[in-house]
Amino acid sequence: MNVYGYVRVSSTDQNEDRQMIALKEVPVPEKNIFMDKQSGKDFDRPNYRKMVRKLKAGDLLYILSIDRLGRNYKEIQEQWRLLTQEKGIDICVWDMPLLDTRNGKDLMGTFIADLVLQILSFVAQSERENIKKRQAEGIAAAKAKGIKFGRPEKEVPENFEEIVRQWEQKRLPFTEVLKQCNMSEATFYRRLREYRMLQNRKKG
Repeated sequence: MNVYGYVRVSSTDQNEDRQMIALKEVPVPEKNIFMDKQSGKDFDRPNYRKMVRKLKAGDLLYILSIDRLGRNYKEIQEQWRLLTQEKGIDICVWDMPLLDTRNGKDLMGTFIADLVLQILSFVAQSERENIKKRQAEGIAAAKAKGIKFGRPEKEVPENFEEIVRQWEQKRLPFTEVLKQCNMSEATFYRRLREYRMLQNRKKG
């Protein structure tokens, strides 16, 4: 029997230390710990897929909590069945002793484990949806206050009008236009459209 551990954090700026410490206390060999820094919305994660290919019948997999496995109710159920029934491994969810397939392999034990899995999977997806909702509300509130997201707008130079005029009169090559404006081609054309729209409004 080989012992494995799976760690997941939602983004590159989140810290995986708590999960790693728990797995090393089991202990799980460091070479058998697989980690993804990715959303739990689905199971299309490179290191998770790599780990599943290595798992053999009789192996044991540790995860800290069910939401580290994933946050999609239906897919958590499907992966659990894949791992425990098709691959024939045992799973131990560190913070939920009832989700340890080594225990209670009779009908009652299986029923309780399935029930707990369904409840925790539901909670995991609900929390993911709440996180997305809070993020959307936060972004909307920030935009309402005038906070802008993304890269700051590239300012046009003070002599933008003169640069454009020289370019249109073929007195200035396009490469020099981009250099003087300190813009990419796409940004220049966008700012040119905005400039011309502004000029047309002034004429109107």
